[in-house]
Amino acid sequence: MDMNSSIQAQYQTYQNGISHLQRIAIPTLLLICRLWVAWVFFQSGMLKISTWDSTLFLFEYEYQVPLLPWEIAAYLGTAAELIIPVFIGLGLFTRLFASLLFVFNIMAVVSYPTLWENGFYDHQLWGLMILINIVWGAGLFSADHILHKTLFSQ
Repeated sequence: MDMNSSIQAQYQTYQNGISHLQRIAIPTLLLICRLWVAWVFFQSGMLKISTWDSTLFLFEYEYQVPLLPWEIAAYLGTAAELIIPVFIGLGLFTRLFASLLFVFNIMAVVSYPTLWENGFYDHQLWGLMILINIVWGAGLFSADHILHKTLFSQ
């Protein structure tokens, strides 16, 4: 065995190890991203419901949602934060609901200028986590995977 063959064999062993790790690491990363953003946005929706008078005040006087009257924005925003995360958490129609949440996240940043000082980094992080699921889907640990296996594995 010459030096080149030895290096190739070591590199192939390395690549096989990486591939083995990725089989679990990638679906786990996708699951963590889904659950993290689902939890954050769902908790925000729960807070909005539990302090509804404050929510209405914020939508009327603080948030500057474009194109929508503040009352409609309050109801739609709260509904979005309570419904979309359930689908994302389950990994059901993930790309569709992650895309909706991505737009919602952008609207939150645009609508609340004071957010730029303290919360913009969080929204960037959540946006990246959402994009990961838009690009790669929900992964192995999801209802999407089960649905796909059920419908197309015949």
